[in-house]
Amino acid sequence: MNNDLKDRTKTFAHQIIKLVSQLPNDYLSNHIKKQLIRCATSVAANYRATCIAQSKRSFISKISIVIEEIDESHFWLVFIIDENLLPSESCKSLLNEADELTRIFISSRKTANLNLRN
Repeated sequence: MNNDLKDRTKTFAHQIIKLVSQLPNDYLSNHIKKQLIRCATSVAANYRATCIAQSKRSFISKISIVIEEIDESHFWLVFIIDENLLPSESCKSLLNEADELTRIFISSRKTANLNLRN
């Protein structure tokens, strides 16, 4: 599962980079490009860090960062649609992937918290 999620998060980051290249070259779009690239690549990088966490507490801390970054990625994708910068169809698969990854990471954090208590 770890390698699958490593691949999925890295693929998500690559797909985000391809998507932002379609945005117009204006002030708002350039701001969104930077923000979205930063948080999407952070999802992949920080998930890798969770895989080598040295303790359950460290894992929980790192997976919480991943959850925040994937949620921020979702926000920027919705913002792109809200601002009519790209058609919603362009973002649909990435929104779905962000939702799925969010559910997976939240579930992992819940399990880790339960394991920590026991």
